[in-house]
Amino acid sequence: MSDLILGIGEYGVSKTPGSMVKTYALGSCVAVTMYEPNLKIAGMVHVALPESKLNTAKGEQCPGYFADLGVPLLFKEMVRLGCHARGRGLVVKMLGGAAVMAGNDTFNIGKRNILAVKKILWKLGMGPVAEDVGANYSRTVSLHVDTGLVNVSCPGRGQWQI
Repeated sequence: MSDLILGIGEYGVSKTPGSMVKTYALGSCVAVTMYEPNLKIAGMVHVALPESKLNTAKGEQCPGYFADLGVPLLFKEMVRLGCHARGRGLVVKMLGGAAVMAGNDTFNIGKRNILAVKKILWKLGMGPVAEDVGANYSRTVSLHVDTGLVNVSCPGRGQWQI
């Protein structure tokens, strides 16, 4: 079993039985998970900022860093591996977008990331079936390839599923 570990700005897809797609310490970042239950294809992107126009060079170098590039690329990769081209059957979830800067969330990055992801999913004709967003704590997220279950954990808060 070989898990796929994603860092900030990375996206990936797995069909490996018994494995997980995982990312650590989502603060204001947002993870979008996509799962195709019949084909058992699991994908995730770890988005840091809403729009690539903030830094076009970074967008070219690391497109998953931005919601407007990363979410469509994740979907494209899911389709490449056999998912329906219009997203039919995909189970989409989103997590993160926390306000982690105690008392100083001037830029509202978490909220802006959440809204950007929802807008992009809407443009793709999709929406999340479950969310665990906002609040003021970081999350570690694991998407199980065999089941599509999304486990969330946070130090001091325990573990849960969405």
